[in-house]
Amino acid sequence: MHTTTQQIDNGVNVTALLGAREALAQAPQAARFTWRAHCDWIRGTHSQIAVEDFHGLGETQRHRSRFTYQADHPEVFAAEDQGPTPVEYVLVGLAACLTAGVAAVAQHRGIQLRSVKAMVEGDMDIQGILGMDPEVRNGFDDIRVTFEIDADASRADIEALVAQSQKRSAVYDLLTNPTHVKVELK
Repeated sequence: MHTTTQQIDNGVNVTALLGAREALAQAPQAARFTWRAHCDWIRGTHSQIAVEDFHGLGETQRHRSRFTYQADHPEVFAAEDQGPTPVEYVLVGLAACLTAGVAAVAQHRGIQLRSVKAMVEGDMDIQGILGMDPEVRNGFDDIRVTFEIDADASRADIEALVAQSQKRSAVYDLLTNPTHVKVELK
């Protein structure tokens, strides 16, 4: 833990997070959340996705705004390239989750961040999704996350920030552990 005379402000309210953790320890059923994304097909491989509500703390919650996203495939896939591909959104989610974790852990440990940049890359053999080779998986073969972090801390302390962020990241967990996914027709 770093001690300094200046106030550390990475924009994370650690006091509120620790308070929520303490409150949820007393009511663990309230910690069960259901996140939602609503998708409407537009044309071809183009869809529009909305995120507006979720369930948590025992009831339906709403974001301040309705967030909408476009998803498509690039022209090299004979598509119209109206948005990022779904697999690119997975990389976006991983980058955002790990980066938010770095900021939260840094705030908690009293480390002032000056900048955090993450490059996330995923390798994929598209022969799988094109049905060309049943032995080739449809998803990523490998994902790499490279951080550039400028902070008032030693390299070892910064490495510890990244390691703790990775340990607590929901998206990292989703990508590295099996998750039961049920697809059904209504």
